[in-house]
Amino acid sequence: MNEAESILGWISAEQDFALAVVTKTWSSAPRPAGAMMAVSADGEVIGSLSGGCVESAVHELALDVLTTGRAASAHYGTSDAEAFAVGLACGGQIDVLVTPISEAAGASELRTYLEAVAASQAAALALELPGRTEEDGSGLRGPSRSLALDGEGTTHGDFGHARLTVHIATDAQAMIATGATGILEFDDTGRRLGAGTRIFVTTSTPPPRLLIFGAIDYAAALAELGRFLGYRVTVCDARKVFTTAERFPAAHEVVISWPHRYFAAEVEAGRVEASTVVAVLTHDLKFDVPVLLEAVRSAVGFVGALGSRRTHAQRTDALREAGASDEEIARIHGPIGLDLGARSPEATAISILAEVLADGSKATGASLSATTGQIHR
Repeated sequence: MNEAESILGWISAEQDFALAVVTKTWSSAPRPAGAMMAVSADGEVIGSLSGGCVESAVHELALDVLTTGRAASAHYGTSDAEAFAVGLACGGQIDVLVTPISEAAGASELRTYLEAVAASQAAALALELPGRTEEDGSGLRGPSRSLALDGEGTTHGDFGHARLTVHIATDAQAMIATGATGILEFDDTGRRLGAGTRIFVTTSTPPPRLLIFGAIDYAAALAELGRFLGYRVTVCDARKVFTTAERFPAAHEVVISWPHRYFAAEVEAGRVEASTVVAVLTHDLKFDVPVLLEAVRSAVGFVGALGSRRTHAQRTDALREAGASDEEIARIHGPIGLDLGARSPEATAISILAEVLADGSKATGASLSATTGQIHR
């Protein structure tokens, strides 16, 4: 069960809890804005905000919020007076909102958002923030007002002013389109960039796809690790006897089809994007060449193919004979994976997805001890 499903369990049980959300980050913060942690009245915790750096302090604040019934915000960073006790040792800084959640306040909107997240749908959650300082008189007197947009773009919740509600919903919808998370500012009448009301908006977009072609044992390991990393995983092969859901329990879809035909149909349906990863594992030219030719001519972000250097050289020659240009062939990561000395399916899966992650973030894939600069980009 993942974080969203666990919090939904509390909501379904009508359990009151405090929701802590990272609303802003600086430098090498370990978790992004939008990261969530829930704390129940008896101290049980779901999720994490910083990988362990400030959880104890946030846990204490959450229990206070449950006692007072008022939302609160806090800033954590290495410059804090108590940095050694509760600061971020990584050198980053984060702002955190903590608000009480109950059936009377916030549970419905949070349920809408998390149900969309659990269903891999686009959604947004907007939460009112307390004032910038405790002295400015704009602190919240109760829970944060909230609003959610579900997977169909329907608005749930109300900020008490029609224009303000409409503007928040409109801006949140635009943020979904770009996958943005951030803070909006309005005045009390709902005019943008006003002073008085600050709204944090976090968005969820459908997960990136991992298309695995080749129903082999390496595919099972890659599917499991890919799902763990948040990909929506498809395993596709034309060989019916090997391509079964029982062999690939981690895959979201198991498809019996010639790889190039399935891929072309997905492109035609608009389901292949720059975030899509293609991993061709068959190392059989009659399967490899047609699907690789389709992939390198699509908008897919990463194309890789398993096999020895000799196999990849043969594959490259066959692609040229099929009409692929040098530029198109250069898009293929082959042999796929980083040099980890991997031999087992599990280690090979780590090697493959390590290269995918490094390529997607424009990182070197080198040991951190041999590099300088920020770790978290």
